[in-house]
Amino acid sequence: MEGVSMGGEWFADGGLPPVAAARTAEARQRGTWSSALSTGEFAAIRSVGFEPVGQVLGTAVYRVAGRAAGWSYYDCGYQNAGWSSRRSAPAGVAVSGQGAASKALVDVLLSARHAALGRMIAECTALGGDGVVAADLTMAPFPAAPHCFEFQVIGTAVRAQGQVRPRRPFTTHLDGQGFAKLIAAGWVPVELLVGLAIGTRHDDWTTRRQNWFAAGNQEVTGWSQLVALTRHDARRQIGEQAWHTGADGVVLGDNRLRVWEEACFRARRRNNDSDQKDHVAEATLIGTAVAAFTTRQAPPRTLTVMPLDPKRRRPRPA
Repeated sequence: MEGVSMGGEWFADGGLPPVAAARTAEARQRGTWSSALSTGEFAAIRSVGFEPVGQVLGTAVYRVAGRAAGWSYYDCGYQNAGWSSRRSAPAGVAVSGQGAASKALVDVLLSARHAALGRMIAECTALGGDGVVAADLTMAPFPAAPHCFEFQVIGTAVRAQGQVRPRRPFTTHLDGQGFAKLIAAGWVPVELLVGLAIGTRHDDWTTRRQNWFAAGNQEVTGWSQLVALTRHDARRQIGEQAWHTGADGVVLGDNRLRVWEEACFRARRRNNDSDQKDHVAEATLIGTAVAAFTTRQAPPRTLTVMPLDPKRRRPRPA
């Protein structure tokens, strides 16, 4: 596990690559801006006192090491792997958030995403923006490098038209209309959050039996446990991130789950001919931490109601 190390000379002042620094300087000089906003999003942002200042991008390429002879990110941790039988204890779920081997993989994936986010925020600051809306996070294999991935986040930097400005730029996955609705309702975005968890569970004897053709329709309890605990770990992680930002809550934008099968690392290490399997679940949550702000409330107006029906009798005093 290792990330690509970018030397300090690769970045210009403010943490921007030279090409990004030149692009933002040119945009400031010309006074023009670009964005990926639709007409409706642009109008919505303007309606709540913000204006776009430019499209911003952050990217990072990381190398993610694969399986080696003596270790695996997807180690199920099952002590009976390789000789599990009907009498063996049931397998548990090795979850990254509880110190499983996959924690190292989760850490590097989150570091890559945070690096990309940091570079996008640096571009926003260079353009004089107060935050980024419609931020879209993606991960894709890097061409001709099977163990490398490009992490990219792109969005539109916006600036408040009034005198009140945030202390640090905000980031959100919300589009223009969603951002405008949030502001109009008395809430502000704080930070784009990513919760990621990986869980691994060995296909023990009970799991294999529940998958036999003759078993009929029934729940595969081990896989239900795998999915539930992995999702719970991702929710816990994004909740902790929100707490550290000082936000009041999280508006969830995306909830992804990937499940696949792996040859059991522990079983193969004990017996090269073993065909026992593990199942791996990867849960990813993307959301925005939000905080409430108070505005001066207008005094309530008295509502006068007059009857329009002349035949309506007025209530008599008791």
